[in-house]
Amino acid sequence: MSMLLGAHVSIAGGVSRAFQRAADIGATAMQVFTKNANRWQASPLPAKEIKAFAAAWQASDVVSVIAHDSYLINLAAPEGENRTRSMAAFIDEMERCAQLGIGGLVMHPGAHLDAGEEIGLQRIAEALRSIFAAAPPQVTILLENTAGQGSYLGHRFEHLAAIMDQVPQGRFGVCLDTCHAFAAGYDLGSAQGYQKLMEECERLIGIERIAAFHINDSQKAQGSRVDRHAHIGKGHIALDAFAALMQDTRFVAVPKILETAPGENNCHHLEELALLRQLAEPKS
Repeated sequence: MSMLLGAHVSIAGGVSRAFQRAADIGATAMQVFTKNANRWQASPLPAKEIKAFAAAWQASDVVSVIAHDSYLINLAAPEGENRTRSMAAFIDEMERCAQLGIGGLVMHPGAHLDAGEEIGLQRIAEALRSIFAAAPPQVTILLENTAGQGSYLGHRFEHLAAIMDQVPQGRFGVCLDTCHAFAAGYDLGSAQGYQKLMEECERLIGIERIAAFHINDSQKAQGSRVDRHAHIGKGHIALDAFAALMQDTRFVAVPKILETAPGENNCHHLEELALLRQLAEPKS
C-alpha cells in the first residue's frame, strides 16, 4: 500500500476544490474544513457541491480524507450559550462529513476554563454522549492530543483515555499531533523518545486507536505547553523522531497530514513532503 501523506488544504471556492490543491502537492491524503472554521454558522452544503466533491475524489489520487472541526467549539464549556452552540455546531460538522463521505472528524477536546481537569473531562464526555445519540453513525470522532496551552485538555494521553472510557457508546479514534505531543512534554528529541511515546500511547489508549497523524515540527521547546507549528526540520523535534514515525510499519495505512503554511506556490509543503518521503526510506 502506498504511503498516505499530504496536508491540510484550503476549501476556498468550494470543498471540491480541495482535491486540485492536494494534487498540486502530490498528496495521497488530505485534511479539510467543511466550513469556515472561525464562524459558528454556515450555509448548508449545496447538493451540486456534494456531487462535485464525490466526483473530484473519485478522479483524484487522494485515498484518505479527514476533516477538522471549527476552532470555536468547546465541549468542556459550562452550561450556557457557548456550550449549547458548541454542541449544535459539532453535530452540524458531523452531518457535513456524512454528506461528503468523510469518515473521520478531528476535534480538540476543549478547555475547562478554570473548572479543573476532572470537571472539564466530565463535561466533554457528557456532551459527546448526547452528540453520538444525535449524529450520523458513519462518522468517527478523532480526539486530537493538544499542547495544553491555557486550560486546554488533551495534553496527556490519560485525558483522551478518560473521555473514551466515559463514552462507551462512542465511535472514537485518535489523531496524534507531533508538535502538540512535544510541547506537552513528551520526548521527540530522538528515535528512542518516539518509541517511548508510542509505548505510552499503547499502554493508555492502544496503538490501534491512532487513525491519523498531524505531522508538525515545533517552534517551542519540549514541555513549553505552547502550540506553535514549525516546518519539518526547522523546529525542535529531531528528524530521527520523524524518521522513526515515517518508518513505523504499524502506521502505513494511517494518514499523515502537514498543518504548516504551504508557502508561495506550495513551496514549503513540497519541500516538507519530499523530506518526509526521504525519511520514510530506511538507511542502508
